[in-house]
Amino acid sequence: MADFKEQCRNIVVQKLNIFAEESGIESKIIPDLLVVEIPPEPELGDLGIPMFPFAKIFKSAPAVIAAKIAGMLQADDAARSVGDFAAVGPYVNVRLNKVTAASGILQKILEQKTVYGSLTDTGKAPLAGARVMVEFSSPNTNKPLHLGHLRNDALGESVSRILKTAGAEVFKVNIINNRGVHICKSMLAYQKFHAARGDTPESLGIKSDRFVGDCYVEFDKWNKEDPTAEKQAQDLLVQWEQGDDAVRKLWKQMNDWAIAGISQTYARTGVSFDKLYYESDTYLKGREEILKGLQDGIFYQEADGSVWVDLAEIGLDKKVLLRKDGTALYMTQDIGTAIYRHHDWPFNQLVYVVGSEQQYHFKVLFYVLKKLGYAWADQLYHLSYGMVNLPEGKMKSREGTVVDADDLINSLRDGALEEISAKGREEAVGDPAAVAEKIALGALHYYLLQTTPTKDMLFNPKESLSFTGNTGPYLQYMGARICSILRRAADAGIQPVPVDVAVELLTTEPEWDLIKVLGEFPRCVQKAAETFDPSQIAGYIYDVAKSFSRFYHECPALGIAADSPQLAAARLVLITCTRTVLENGLNLILVPFLEAM
Repeated sequence: MADFKEQCRNIVVQKLNIFAEESGIESKIIPDLLVVEIPPEPELGDLGIPMFPFAKIFKSAPAVIAAKIAGMLQADDAARSVGDFAAVGPYVNVRLNKVTAASGILQKILEQKTVYGSLTDTGKAPLAGARVMVEFSSPNTNKPLHLGHLRNDALGESVSRILKTAGAEVFKVNIINNRGVHICKSMLAYQKFHAARGDTPESLGIKSDRFVGDCYVEFDKWNKEDPTAEKQAQDLLVQWEQGDDAVRKLWKQMNDWAIAGISQTYARTGVSFDKLYYESDTYLKGREEILKGLQDGIFYQEADGSVWVDLAEIGLDKKVLLRKDGTALYMTQDIGTAIYRHHDWPFNQLVYVVGSEQQYHFKVLFYVLKKLGYAWADQLYHLSYGMVNLPEGKMKSREGTVVDADDLINSLRDGALEEISAKGREEAVGDPAAVAEKIALGALHYYLLQTTPTKDMLFNPKESLSFTGNTGPYLQYMGARICSILRRAADAGIQPVPVDVAVELLTTEPEWDLIKVLGEFPRCVQKAAETFDPSQIAGYIYDVAKSFSRFYHECPALGIAADSPQLAAARLVLITCTRTVLENGLNLILVPFLEAM
């Protein structure tokens, strides 16, 4: 229906400009001033355009303007070919020509297939020509990925897919935080509790990133007993920055363990990157830039040797950029990393997917880069997202209360497997373990992405795995149901009819409502891309599933094949199009599409 929204917008703008000319108004009405809405009740029409924005221009009541414009449209043959226009209070409403509208929507879906949703009403990708770099995940190599990382990863990967679908050239990057005092804490714990025995993840039968995370927890327990532990970790960091061979060797070994385990989780969840950056490679560039800025008078030095930036210009106090011992901070390495990135892949925009607790950090980072003279600092954007916790409460890595990503997915997978077994669906689904894994990922990703990114959220594993309601498994079930219908139709020899034949037969309200919803997909993709908000897609796909469910119950296809073969074949066209939209949409929010469930 998106094509017809644009048509109606342009037609109404044309009449408004004629009306303005007749009224002696010189200013032109532009399409951007018009909002095209869906009326709250079907009997009011398919689309509505409010006239409130034009009351001042015409010095007239919105209802009077609506009546004038509707009258002009009713006398226009071109407008009548689009639909029936009428004034409803302050709105110009239209009942679309269903045959024409439905034909355009269904034909486009059948022709574009997997790329449906990527083009606007004009046939162009809305973000064509944009080069967007997306940074997400940013794990520390002292622990495995946990629930918070899963939200970050889901947002980053989903936003990247949405941007790419909208036509942008997307480059996905990840900064591996593989240096710093937190890494040294895991290293010290390994030296104290494991080195003498030669422990390795393999020898202990533990996933490699989990083993490193266990060392980090061990340090926290030791730190509570030994007041020198923290100082030892700081001293180890200085040794690392000085290039001590033994320290570097242990650091590399533990980083390799952590990254190998984290990479397995990425592969499992469908997350990938075009380039990995490592803090150990970029922090020196940041320090170099800070020292140059100090020399140029951009920054200043305290008596203890630390380097600071004055943030009064942006309403803040001051921020340390280099410690008194010359070691770098997160801010330092982020400065260096941003510079390297723009050199490697010049972007129109760089999107940082990082939690809302880092809003201050990015405000300062963007300001410092701008002060250093990098014009592209204006193209940096912080996609801030809220905290995610379990109903049990806040998680803490150092205390070992974090729920590891793999453990959570395993738990969801086992729950899905139990459901498949309880329903006796093992043979029907083919490979129960593989299907259960996909259901787990669907449950996880949909639950994480259906909430607007800026909001904090509680992840409820039991709710996420429900096969009914607004959940990933429910959407997967609807996809499997559609595939089952299409398989049975093929077995019965029922073939879809051409679109021009189908639209003459698809005349019921559930059919028309479903067609209209399917037509909204390109508009939804564009909006999600512009706002970096996957919840737009999640909500839309749920609407598709609800509309299809109503259609399925009120408009049978297979059951009427004997008596009404043409109508059955017409409904197969609509079912086929629904499958395409559902599969395309689920892919954007990392929910695996299932043909059997």
